Amino acid sequence: MLDLLIRNATLPDGRTGMSLAVQDGRFAEVSPGLDAPAHQVVDADGLLVAPPFVDAHFHLDATLSYGLPRVNDSGTLLEGIAVWGELKPTLQADAIVERALAYCDWAVARGLLAIRSHVDTSDPRLLAVEALLDVKRRVAPYLDLQLVAFPQDGVLRTPGGVENLTRALDLGVDVVGGIPHFERTMAEGADSVALLCELAAARGLPVDMHCDESDDPLSRHIETLAFHTQRLGLQGRVTGSHCTSMHSMDNYYVSKLLPLIAESGVNVVANPLINITLQGRHDTYPKRRGMTRVPELMAAGVNVAFGHDCVMDPWYGLGSGDMLEVAHMGLHVAQMTGQAAMRRCFDAVTRHAAQVLELPDYGLAAGCDASFVLLQARDPVEAIRLRAPRLQVWRRGRLLAETPPVAARLHLDGRPADTCFLSPARPA
Repeated sequence: MLDLLIRNATLPDGRTGMSLAVQDGRFAEVSPGLDAPAHQVVDADGLLVAPPFVDAHFHLDATLSYGLPRVNDSGTLLEGIAVWGELKPTLQADAIVERALAYCDWAVARGLLAIRSHVDTSDPRLLAVEALLDVKRRVAPYLDLQLVAFPQDGVLRTPGGVENLTRALDLGVDVVGGIPHFERTMAEGADSVALLCELAAARGLPVDMHCDESDDPLSRHIETLAFHTQRLGLQGRVTGSHCTSMHSMDNYYVSKLLPLIAESGVNVVANPLINITLQGRHDTYPKRRGMTRVPELMAAGVNVAFGHDCVMDPWYGLGSGDMLEVAHMGLHVAQMTGQAAMRRCFDAVTRHAAQVLELPDYGLAAGCDASFVLLQARDPVEAIRLRAPRLQVWRRGRLLAETPPVAARLHLDGRPADTCFLSPARPA
């Protein structure tokens, strides 16, 4: 007898009437119309069953700290960094842990079960590092948390920056990070990329760098990152996050850059909510959009994922851990409004993001972990349009969270009493 059987599900690839059989925390079979005895049966009623949402770029050490010690009045990236610098000396480990755990609760309720979080290593106390390593252990039963050693103030620019980052890796941080555009010079930025990639290669670790988070079209560290990825044989294990300078670059240069990134196997993570908020702040009108060239990167064969980046912290005062909100913003900013393009935005917060994190056994296929989300939507496009309620969230065959279906009760003469905002029909 099966542990769990989900019947009458629609999958993100468009298959309908599907059954997913779960045994010992894994999918034993995924096929149409399967009917087998099970201890628990879930009737999806034609709604969408998707793999869990994945956030490929976040800052868990800063989350829910909005207003501490003050609000970022200008809304700029640099003032956000300054506010964080003012807050760091007053940080307490237990407060970081409590805020991070609260956010992880939000994440689980939203079907977000894997997060890659950057953690600041510029403070020689490594207070945030030790706090988030504690959080990682605590949430492991229900959420995959990867940590990136992130030298917020520049690994070369900060006294002891290399030593601090190395100590964080020794403590168990998973990924080597960097911020080359924040070093003193372009040359030092390029040196930091080489140094950090070599460190990762020596330790057998992935790389994820804040890369060219700038409106400056001459900030081209993504090119250097792609070069060292190939030089060191790190293909598929390196990510360039943000890459916002690309939206301001000359088209001819980008025509050379895109195939270089694709050839190197570097992933790119865009952060639509934050990129559209922080970038273009020095423009009058017209204002630049501030997000990297998502559709062009995808068309070139680059794996592109979306991240939330910030929730209620010195850089962004909004957010709720909803990756469908991230996909919704990304779709609009990138003008990806065709049916196939909108589905790619859904992939950017699910399977493409899982590829960035190198998550094993992720997906809706026999042998994969039985982790999934039942959404109040009938396909990925509708899920994005509605930021659909997560009716059920499961991890390895265990129910973690439930949300009641959302419907409005209408009081209109001659009209139906209830509506749940599902589309009456979908285009082919």
